[in-house]
Amino acid sequence: MPRFLHLADVHLGFDRYDNKTRTQDFYRAFKDALDKYAIAEGVDFVVIAGDLFEHRNIQPAILNQAQLCLQDLKDAGIPVLAIEGNHDNRPYGTKTSWLRYLADWDLLLLLEPGDTAAGEAFYQPWDWEQKRGGYIDLACGVRVLGSQWYGASAPKAIEQIAAAIQDLPPAPGPTILLFHHGLEGQIARYQGALRYSEVLPLKQAGVDYLALGHIHKNYAIDNWIFNPGSTEANSVEEASFQRGVYLVELTPNAIRAELKQDFYQRSIVRLKYTARGQESVEELEQAAIHQVQQAIHTGKLDPAQSPIVELRLDGQVGFDRLDLDTRRLQQQLQQLSHALIFLLKYEVDAVAYASPLSEDANRLQIEQEVFMDLITAHSTYRKRANLLAHGLIELKDRQLEGHSEADLYEFVNTLLTPDEAG
Repeated sequence: MPRFLHLADVHLGFDRYDNKTRTQDFYRAFKDALDKYAIAEGVDFVVIAGDLFEHRNIQPAILNQAQLCLQDLKDAGIPVLAIEGNHDNRPYGTKTSWLRYLADWDLLLLLEPGDTAAGEAFYQPWDWEQKRGGYIDLACGVRVLGSQWYGASAPKAIEQIAAAIQDLPPAPGPTILLFHHGLEGQIARYQGALRYSEVLPLKQAGVDYLALGHIHKNYAIDNWIFNPGSTEANSVEEASFQRGVYLVELTPNAIRAELKQDFYQRSIVRLKYTARGQESVEELEQAAIHQVQQAIHTGKLDPAQSPIVELRLDGQVGFDRLDLDTRRLQQQLQQLSHALIFLLKYEVDAVAYASPLSEDANRLQIEQEVFMDLITAHSTYRKRANLLAHGLIELKDRQLEGHSEADLYEFVNTLLTPDEAG
């Protein structure tokens, strides 16, 4: 029975966080997945459903990563069939891309529909001499069709693809279509996702396995739509996504697609502490340190793995939020966790107080309550709020009476000095 490996969203050359080791992670994930589930499993072919690269323009080292992995597959006699995604598609008006370069060097087959505006058929069979074509009938009895990145025009493109499939000669066996787009309902805040009804014409046209990419989260629908997810997480938010590669066996009566995840991926740990508004700056720092220590103690965070760690501090604080030296704290937490990257998300609000005032409150009462609210919101001075509020009113009166700056300064010093006698 034909067996193949389905990958998508490899994103070689990923450079977020400006960390070379993190960029290397994406190469290691790709290579390990191919070694374990393509070469070791002896599959008949590999499909890459878009976004092999992170950028359209890539550095030589990133191209070399792709060449090394694809050469290993070529040496093992395993053909690779690929399409362009939105990250690595050729810019409008150009005729080449780095995927085309790899195809010209016989490292993969880039399946692209023909230019119908120039009189070409939408789907032409793969030409081994020209290294061009929109579909191929493999020796294992499987037909694989390509597509492009269509963006907002995907629904119309699907209609065109479905019509073109019906015009082809009968397939030798199961039909696979590579398509880089996402379906609605899989992740939040994704504009332009396709409805199931919009892709259904592909099934009706004879597509047995719709190999998707684009969304970095694994999902499968009705045992004919499959999206493996990215091979490595592109952000800490994606740490919660199930993702991997599909090892697929095509039988006469069924599709057996097994998601494989046991390959190299860097550990990502997300922590959170919600401030209650009572902590001092020092207490909040200690709470942050305790969160990391607790994660290490419970085994959630393993410093030996050099993980990516995110600590989110939210809630309310009773001091000026800028009083916390986040840069210094972040460095301290990174050293404690041995994290490759430590992200400290400081998203707190200052405690807001608003004491109720009666409608007939006089000016002095209003001033007293305003000063009380401001002082009570600061953890350093909260316990002496009543005394300080009266002192501020007196300070205001002294200034209006024309006291010298030296007298006012002396009064403030006296006011801010705790009374040791209580």
